[in-house]
Amino acid sequence: MNGAKNSKSDSPSGRNGAAIARLVEDNEIDAFLGLGDFQYDTAYCDDYVKYWARLWGGTMPKLYWVSAPSHDWKPGRNEDLEKFMSGECPGSEAKAAINQERGFIGNGEAYSKDFGNWHFAFLSSAQWRYDSKQAKELTKWLDDDLAAAKAAGKHLAVVFHEPYFTSNTKQHERAKNHKPWIDVMWKHRVRLTLSGSQHNYERSCPVNNDDECVDDGMTAFQVSTGGIGLRSFTSNPSYIEKRFSDTHGFLRMTLREDGSFDWNFVPTSGSETDSGTRSAP
Repeated sequence: MNGAKNSKSDSPSGRNGAAIARLVEDNEIDAFLGLGDFQYDTAYCDDYVKYWARLWGGTMPKLYWVSAPSHDWKPGRNEDLEKFMSGECPGSEAKAAINQERGFIGNGEAYSKDFGNWHFAFLSSAQWRYDSKQAKELTKWLDDDLAAAKAAGKHLAVVFHEPYFTSNTKQHERAKNHKPWIDVMWKHRVRLTLSGSQHNYERSCPVNNDDECVDDGMTAFQVSTGGIGLRSFTSNPSYIEKRFSDTHGFLRMTLREDGSFDWNFVPTSGSETDSGTRSAP
């Protein structure tokens, strides 16, 4: 979301953070989902307090977060995101919404949350980089979590940082190691996924675990347009329906009780956008 040592309100990150903070302050949104890479390049308490909090701190009362590998959390390098979100960094006592509700949440710890008739599972992609055993254990957790929510009649969504349904860039390809999670999502007919990482915007068709567009597939949104330098695409997967790499902004969604949803990409630096509706299952 925010560049190294950036605290400029007129930067793409500053404009983006301010726009979302206004929605939070005016109580126009129920939740802000932070998909990771909160603060470049190192992310210690001082970095969050001096830079990220100045531009994005207004989003904390509605913030539900996942830690991303390397920039948010890398063992022995960046390990303070969990402290910051719990209000434990010197100079910042504010807590993210999920921490207000659940208390301390460790980097990489999975959790789930209901928003009305929708059930969201939050997973840290960092587990696949740093602890593959734990990542596999989280696959079982995800299976059980989604099964219980589906049995309760909930519509399902999953949030994780590194995208599986994505175009390549020079820096990143799809997160192939996430396939066990994707298989579980398809098993339970997850309606939508949210991820980031690529420094651009993408939306897929409703897609299954074999990259096929199907009526009951997952609509995969990849939104990494928070304020860092944007990246062009180097491949063109058939399941991607909309993408751009020249606009910063955020994705605003309306989720309905019947499983239908609207989306609207709101540009804050640039002019590209994307909007639409997926009907109820």
